[in-house]
Amino acid sequence: CGSLCGLYHSPKMLMNILTQSKVITYADCLAQMYFFLVFAGLDNFLLMAMAYDRFVAICHPLHYTVIMSPRLCVLLLLLSWILSLLNSLLHSLMVTQLSFCTDHTIQHFFCDLPQVLKLSCSDNLVNNVLAYMLAGLIGIVSITGIFFSYSQICSSILKVPSAGGKYKAFSTCGSHLSVVSLFYGTGLGVYFSSSVIHSSWKSTVASAMYAVVTPMLNPFIYALRNKDIKDALRKVISRKTSFQ
Repeated sequence: CGSLCGLYHSPKMLMNILTQSKVITYADCLAQMYFFLVFAGLDNFLLMAMAYDRFVAICHPLHYTVIMSPRLCVLLLLLSWILSLLNSLLHSLMVTQLSFCTDHTIQHFFCDLPQVLKLSCSDNLVNNVLAYMLAGLIGIVSITGIFFSYSQICSSILKVPSAGGKYKAFSTCGSHLSVVSLFYGTGLGVYFSSSVIHSSWKSTVASAMYAVVTPMLNPFIYALRNKDIKDALRKVISRKTSFQ
C-alpha cells in the first residue's frame, strides 16, 4: 500500500515536468491532498497490523491460524480504510471552509495539507491544531503498536536456543522492519526538518524522498523475500563479477 501514496501526485508531477506547466485547479488540488492523506494514514494502520501479524506468527505460532483468521484480517483492513477515509475527509472538508489569498503559489511539488493551509487568508488555527493533533495521534498509536509487537517478538526470539532458529525468526521480520524504518524515518525527517530548514527547495527534496522514493522502494524490499527473485539476483551478480 505504501506505493499508493505517491500514485496520485506523481503522474501530475511528471506531466508538469513534460509540459513545463505548474498549474493545478482547486478541485484537483483538493483531490490530490485528500488521496495523499488517505494513503498516508492507511500506511500507518497497515504497518501496525502487519507488526501484529508478525507478533502472532512468532510468539503464538500454534494459534496463528485461529487468531489471524480471515475474519480478523478483513476487519483490520476495513478498520484501517474507514479511519483513513474519515481522517482525510475531515481535513478536506475543513479546507473547503477557508478563503484563500490572491497568491496561490504552493511552494511544493504537490498539494500537501500544511502548504495549502499557508495560503489561507482566513483564520486556520483550528485546521492547524487538528492537523497536528490527528497526525500525532495516528503516528503515536501506530508506532506504539509496532514497538510493543516487536518488543514481544525480540523477547520470544531471545528465548530460542538455536542460532538458526533466531535467524529464521528475524528474517521473517526483516522486510517489514525495513519498510517501517523508511516510512517513519523519512516522514519524521521531513516534518521535523520543515521547522528548521527554511529553504523551500530543500524541503521539497526531502518531501520527494518521503512521498515518491520511499513508496517506490517498498515493492523491491518485499520482493527480496521471494526465493526466485533472490536466486535471479545472485545469478546477475555472479555474471557481472565473472565478466569483470
